Amino acid sequence: MKLSIVIPCYNEEKNIPLIVSRFGDIIKNEDLEVILVNNGSRDNSQKILDELLPQYRFFKTVVVEINQGYGYGILQGLKEAKGEYIGWTHADMQTDPADVLRAYDIIEKSGAPNLFIKGNRKNRSLLDAFFTAGMSVFESVYLGKPLYDINAQPTIFPRAFYNGWQNPPYDFSLDLYSYYMAHVFGLEIKRFPVLFPKRIHGHSSWNTGLASKWKFIKRTLDYSVKLKKGGIR
Repeated sequence: MKLSIVIPCYNEEKNIPLIVSRFGDIIKNEDLEVILVNNGSRDNSQKILDELLPQYRFFKTVVVEINQGYGYGILQGLKEAKGEYIGWTHADMQTDPADVLRAYDIIEKSGAPNLFIKGNRKNRSLLDAFFTAGMSVFESVYLGKPLYDINAQPTIFPRAFYNGWQNPPYDFSLDLYSYYMAHVFGLEIKRFPVLFPKRIHGHSSWNTGLASKWKFIKRTLDYSVKLKKGGIR
């Protein structure tokens, strides 16, 4: 298996059929697998997964009974991944599944053994772009590594890099952790542009306004302090 991509799904019953259909249309290579994680959903996500996934050979499903965070769901999926390269993307259809194939092409054409590949979001609202730019500048200066658009997807890297992780976070800080550690361990980092349209269905589980953004900032800053102290590897 060349590439495994994990998609954490929390109450995404309306988006799951779109994800499955889109991947079904574009995946033609037997070297790819898609792991959909039911991350403690309280809607009909599991029922829909059970109905749709048996139609495709390259899907797996992982069930997290109780939601313990975005990062936790991803980590449970990564445990089941078989690929030489592994990683994740989002279930909200704001990141096109075709971007995973674009990342796969980068891996194939590069031939480099230690790539860390990450999208770079375009077509975002002015407020979201401003918020991301501010966080990127702070994290880059504070942690001493070039870290921009930290939460962009997909995020893909070698299994060997993942095997060296210790105590990764269970929340949205997983994106910061993986990106920062890629710098620490000297991976070759490649970014590529991805479009970021509005959601088709549902609502963000965290981005619900300025108050939620402030909570996100505070959690990220607290975790950044831990990273800088060097006690996390």
